[in-house]
Amino acid sequence: MRKIAIVCILATFAAPLAAKDSLGVYANWAAFRDADAPRCYAIAKARGQDKDGAFASIGSWPAQKIRNQVHFRLSREVPAQSAVRLRIGSTTFPLAAKGRDAWAKDARADAAIAAALRSASAMRVSASGFSDRYDLAGVATAMDAATVGCAQRN
Repeated sequence: MRKIAIVCILATFAAPLAAKDSLGVYANWAAFRDADAPRCYAIAKARGQDKDGAFASIGSWPAQKIRNQVHFRLSREVPAQSAVRLRIGSTTFPLAAKGRDAWAKDARADAAIAAALRSASAMRVSASGFSDRYDLAGVATAMDAATVGCAQRN
């Protein structure tokens, strides 16, 4: 069963992962290194069958000194000026969004979100009319693998 889950996760990200180095699959999350960028990231697919490529990622770009930047590809496009919120446990974070993409509003919010991910079991990104849900099993290990993967390249 675990092998099927791993194959499904890797198949979901096959196109965007061409020429990426896999750093491992950890429950619902996977970690990759992209030497071309250079960057490392943890990534997971939204739960559900009809999520149209929705994913969550936490990436680091060591050359730019960016660490644990959160990005969401939403399952639907959000209209301009729409409120998009991330809920992790009992904490809600407002997100900046454009089209189908959403991000933390600044580096401080990225850090707070990354910390919250380590102690929760699920998260939800919501906008007007829809929610994308994620299981967080494996997220901390995938984030750590991405951090180590980029540190080993420097």
